[in-house]
Amino acid sequence: MNHSPLLEKAIELLREVNSEEPVLDLACGNGRNGLYLINQNIDVVFSDIKESALEQVKSTLISHHDEDKSSAKFWQVDFEQDSFEQEELKPLAGKSFSAIIVFRYLHRSLFEQIKQAVTAGGYVVYETFSVDQPQFGRPKNPDFLLRHGELAELFSDWQIIHSFEGIIDAKNADAESGKQAIAQIIARKP
Repeated sequence: MNHSPLLEKAIELLREVNSEEPVLDLACGNGRNGLYLINQNIDVVFSDIKESALEQVKSTLISHHDEDKSSAKFWQVDFEQDSFEQEELKPLAGKSFSAIIVFRYLHRSLFEQIKQAVTAGGYVVYETFSVDQPQFGRPKNPDFLLRHGELAELFSDWQIIHSFEGIIDAKNADAESGKQAIAQIIARKP
């Protein structure tokens, strides 16, 4: 259960900003990326729609980490509610995080909420599949694939620390062909 190498590029930045607010691992799945941050002594809120995913993360924390786990919190939430126009249905409204990390997940209507929920000077670390992914396997649905330049455009009003779009060698079980088409960004909120 390896974390994304992108986190290693961001780790010092995340350490610097994590003193006041935790990092949100949005749609955390098995928690591989947030668990890496916990191991780096960074406070993390693990969020996912699936209670079973959060239970798996808790189980991993209990079995692999001896130190106090008060730095980990859990939030079961549906980020894909239909009516984001209503303020009370915006899951990130009124929330504040030093950084939000998102891996292998795309729900475009969340981008403005993500940007608002990051504290000034905080970061977004985002990595997911691009439109070139279908040649290598799933996902193939364009709703789950970033367009070329989409992340850079979305965060053009932030300081872009790192940006990448291209094909990577994927050394994990998710990769059907051994390659994946991804887009990444590390951006700092002004």
